[in-house]
Amino acid sequence: MNGTGDWQAAPLPGRLLLGTQGFAFDDWVGPFYPPGTAKADYLERYAEHFHTVEIDSTFYGTPRPAVVRGWYDRTPADFVFAAKFPRAITHDKQLAEAESEAADFVAVMQGLEEKLAVLTLQFAFDFEPAHRPRLERFLERLPSGPRYAVEVRHRGWLTADFGRMLRTRTVALVLQDLFTMPRMDWLTAPFTVIRWLGRRSDIEHFDRLQIDRTRELATWANRVRRFVDAGVDVYGYFNNHFAGHSPGSVRQFEEMLG
Repeated sequence: MNGTGDWQAAPLPGRLLLGTQGFAFDDWVGPFYPPGTAKADYLERYAEHFHTVEIDSTFYGTPRPAVVRGWYDRTPADFVFAAKFPRAITHDKQLAEAESEAADFVAVMQGLEEKLAVLTLQFAFDFEPAHRPRLERFLERLPSGPRYAVEVRHRGWLTADFGRMLRTRTVALVLQDLFTMPRMDWLTAPFTVIRWLGRRSDIEHFDRLQIDRTRELATWANRVRRFVDAGVDVYGYFNNHFAGHSPGSVRQFEEMLG
């Protein structure tokens, strides 16, 4: 289940898109955004540097269609978005009787059209492997079209059988850099999502790199090169808590990848 699996023979390299988890951080004004940048201009300024972002706000609720259209209109043609399903679906209901809400969320996010990269179901530790039948039914009923990814935070999920289930449905397993989880290299789809998360208690302000993550990133760089060479599309997103300043982490990783 680890390694590049069925995608080793892909004829062309995959795409590599790196960005951050969220873009609306006042601490970035000065170190990343020009001094005096208004909040309303954050996304446009962000898109001058990176080609993708993971929208954080969708975790707290489905956005209005007009907001999604604004994201589309304010970014370049080659820019793409990732987003998490609302926590009401993944955390509060833990998928139980949530298909209608999920369909509504997907329909709204499809307003991004070709700029929609991937939609992620991120679960908390208490979403245990006993919920697998519920997850399988939920994945089967998701609207076709978008790429989907699943992020679990309970190690009990990490079995070869779970990997096969995701592979059958062409759903990616999110690869994490999180202190409570192993750093996986499983591929269950012709694309993958990597989320560099860190620990919230380690970082208070997001204005500069504060933790040396060179060793971890060197390992990830080798994996990402292998994935891309095998024809796998890689969507990678850094959290501020990973090292203190996620734009700086993206730049560091880009330099390591050459």
